[in-house]
Amino acid sequence: MTMMVRYSSLEDARRISVQTTQSTAPRGIWLWKVCSRCILKACNMEIFKNYETLATTPLRRDALSIMGAGLSAIDTRKAILQSVSLHNDLLKVAGVQYDLKVYKQLYILGAGKCAGTASEALEEILGDRISGGLALTIGSCPILRRIKGACGDHPMPTERNVQATEELLSIAKCADENDLVLMIVSGGGSTLLCQPDSHTCQSEAELLKCLFRKGATINEINIVRKHLSLARGGYLAKMAYPATLHALIFSDVPGNDISSVASGPTTRDLTTTQDARKILTNYATEDSCGFDGESLIETPKEDIYFAKTVNSLIVSNNVALLAMLEQAKVLGYDAKIMDDKMEGEARDRGSDLARQIKEGKRGEALLYGGETTVTLRGEAKDKTCTLDSCGGRNRELALSALSSLGEDTLVMALASDGRDNGDMAGAIADKPAIDNAQSLGLNMHEYLDGNASGTFFQKIGAEVYTGDTGSNVSDLTLSLKSK
Repeated sequence: MTMMVRYSSLEDARRISVQTTQSTAPRGIWLWKVCSRCILKACNMEIFKNYETLATTPLRRDALSIMGAGLSAIDTRKAILQSVSLHNDLLKVAGVQYDLKVYKQLYILGAGKCAGTASEALEEILGDRISGGLALTIGSCPILRRIKGACGDHPMPTERNVQATEELLSIAKCADENDLVLMIVSGGGSTLLCQPDSHTCQSEAELLKCLFRKGATINEINIVRKHLSLARGGYLAKMAYPATLHALIFSDVPGNDISSVASGPTTRDLTTTQDARKILTNYATEDSCGFDGESLIETPKEDIYFAKTVNSLIVSNNVALLAMLEQAKVLGYDAKIMDDKMEGEARDRGSDLARQIKEGKRGEALLYGGETTVTLRGEAKDKTCTLDSCGGRNRELALSALSSLGEDTLVMALASDGRDNGDMAGAIADKPAIDNAQSLGLNMHEYLDGNASGTFFQKIGAEVYTGDTGSNVSDLTLSLKSK
């Protein structure tokens, strides 16, 4: 009889494989190696839906194993179960204790890609203690018992986002000084938390498309976003006051500035409308985007609105990178975390990473986290990027790495949420990818010049597909050289 076992993480897989083969005999050692390889392969096949298509070389299999460890480590459900616990009436949230006998109502609010999964985990822990709430996420609406599930659109705001945010804010406003509010804040929340004061979500969407085309950084875009919504830049904390508010933050921002995650709905904003207006001026948005900045609003600055708010960072790309580091060492690589806040043009960083690993020593694994930028060029300037055309920053980075890679090197880049501006998470750049491109007569430079990395990797079969991961800690990049 064959039994299928599902493992919640690569860490569990390694632990169980060791327990299964605790023997000092040679056969025990052999069995451990075979068992460990099989279990880790099963875990990676769950994470990477096209694992069998991709895992055609030892170097690729190692890359998938290392990346799989990173994705497993940032599992949203696991993060909540590790950060939140309830014993009788004592609720512990990221090290802070709350006596639930003191509070009349307990509300759960959430916005972002992790909101649905995190809310499910909170319902497991808190059950009927939850008075109500709303989890606003992307994709399919979560089905919950005590918390209302709502879904919005991404990457551009829509009227559906506005309506869901209005409902979320109404719950926050209902909370009073005798209530406790737990808030899930995660990547994607900036787009979801659209609540214009004097403009429309459509005009905001056109502005954002324009800024992305011009190569604005995510930090610049988030500064502008904070001053375009009555739910960002600390406004949610203001709406929830005087209730006690504790935000659990899943950072997708390079450097983990929590005031930038989802444009900081629960943190006091240190930027001003003047800062936002300066960014709009630098990118000439009035002339080229038709947005003059008159609808910018100042964010709440009064300390009183944040006096009863706690913001806890519980997941970041550092967690993923440390897990990747450990797995790379287990596989025998000399591994290093090179940068946890990588920024810059994707095409520039890709070629830099490729040259660096090509010139490095054998058996080296270099790890990166962050979020690069794609500036659209040529025909791509005048169209909306989709999976079938432009791809995303991870695939552009991988495509730019191809021409500089050596025969025994690899660069793998992916979005931790599983969506690199489309259904694919990212791509693998290596010698097999180059060979496939040449056999099909594809000119990688032409595809790069047209920002067409999505089409390129789709044709050569080197895209990485995970589906929605339910996590989001910015992008993860790995460079490997054969041992």
